[in-house]
Amino acid sequence: MPSRLKRPSVLRALAITTVLVGFQAYLGYSALKGQFGTESNARMLVEIGELEAKSSVIQAEIDAYRHRVQLFDSASLDPDILTERARALLNMAQADDVLVMLDPKTGMPRLEAAAIPVVDAVTTGSLPDSGSSTQSTGIFVSPIPATRTVY
Repeated sequence: MPSRLKRPSVLRALAITTVLVGFQAYLGYSALKGQFGTESNARMLVEIGELEAKSSVIQAEIDAYRHRVQLFDSASLDPDILTERARALLNMAQADDVLVMLDPKTGMPRLEAAAIPVVDAVTTGSLPDSGSSTQSTGIFVSPIPATRTVY
């Protein structure tokens, strides 16, 4: 009996080739435009640079806060600086403090208000002999005795 060899089908070879070429095209597309492709890699590098810049800004802010917290350490705390800062934040003064009125245009102290005791300015609400009431803008409260000049 003669044996016959079966010829391979052309359609089967064409189907396998088409599937393999399609898979190769998918891999090529993923290598260029996929989540981890070359274009995505460039975008990620730009984003890494932006995030590093933000990180350095935030780290500088954290360092500033750490420094401010360290100033509250009881071993290095200066009571004069603490009371001066508290009075400036609360906008309060003691009777022996000196108010220095600043000219809003120049930022320099006004000559007629160079050494007004706090008691006079607080009780009257205006500068002595100035004739007009002053707004609270430009007032700097300093815990320096009245014998000194503040600039």
